[in-house]
Amino acid sequence: MKLAVYNVENLFDRAKAMNLDSWEEGRPVLEKFAALNALLGEIDYSPTDKNGMVELMRDLGLEKSDTGPFVILRRNRGGLLRRPTAGGIVIDANGRADWVGSLELRDAPVNEHAMRNTARVMMDLEADVLGVIEAESRPVLAAFNSEILRALGGQPFRHVMLIDGNDERGIDVGLMSREGFSIGTLRSHVDDQGPNGQPIFSRDCPEFEVTTPNGARLLILVNHLKSKGYGGTAASNAKRKAQAERIAQIYKGLTDNGATHIAVIGDFNDTPASAPLAPLLHDTDLQDVFTHPSFDDGGYPGTYDLCNAANKIDYLLLSPALFDLVQAGGIFRKGMWPGSRPRRWEPYAEVGRKADAASDHAAIWAEIDV
Repeated sequence: MKLAVYNVENLFDRAKAMNLDSWEEGRPVLEKFAALNALLGEIDYSPTDKNGMVELMRDLGLEKSDTGPFVILRRNRGGLLRRPTAGGIVIDANGRADWVGSLELRDAPVNEHAMRNTARVMMDLEADVLGVIEAESRPVLAAFNSEILRALGGQPFRHVMLIDGNDERGIDVGLMSREGFSIGTLRSHVDDQGPNGQPIFSRDCPEFEVTTPNGARLLILVNHLKSKGYGGTAASNAKRKAQAERIAQIYKGLTDNGATHIAVIGDFNDTPASAPLAPLLHDTDLQDVFTHPSFDDGGYPGTYDLCNAANKIDYLLLSPALFDLVQAGGIFRKGMWPGSRPRRWEPYAEVGRKADAASDHAAIWAEIDV
């Protein structure tokens, strides 16, 4: 079987703040969105909270309307705020129970060339089982599978599974598999909590049980750990470390119960030598497919952007029994922008500019005799 993982960076629609020319352009918007959401979610609003809300709303372009350039404030019932004719914003609500609604990121369509190139990558990988990172939802993933892959002459996957995670931006993790590779038991960890009572996982850490045509049973954990994109460095590192520790605990629980064929795959948003990933990469017996003698990295050690060593953030980790069954492995970069001086790899002809790239991430694959 061929097992692969791919961060598709959304399929049809993506938050506008995440769809700009560079991550740094959208970072301030995402940080202010998160800060305003946190304040709006408080049980009681202090004067300081209200002043902070007003400032953040102004920064997000909500001073005159509930629709800003990047966010929408939906007010269904209750009195959250007023906008006096003289100008400004007045927060009338004294707590979250005083109004019904939500703060949401505005979406924009993904570049149509990028969308088609994403489908080409998924087709050309020829994976039997594909872990998908940053898909909007199961209906979207299923529609992309049945409509876009078929429209480009590809064979749709037989099974498509995804559970909504904790990220309100619509970047969830899921699994797709071919006929004969049925998805059985599915366990979500979306509501695992840390000591602070907050969810551990930024998205989820779903466990998928997949049975091969030969009757072998695999457990595949798909992950997208806390990014470095926004939020303080120390807090982001701590969150990522807590996630790595929890995955290691889940993995140990599975092996203690007799499971031998386990894969932990996804975008971990950090490098192999990083301290936050140490509980997973160094304190377990999971092995990175990159270290297998038959693995071909295509001449570059990374998986993101220009694929330098510092851009090695995507992983396909295997239990020892599964690692021993690997026949071949590699990185698929044809959907990525190759740079210009020099071009680092040969992309699809349709990747004529960086905006046309399927994703900033490469896909990782392994042929496993199981």
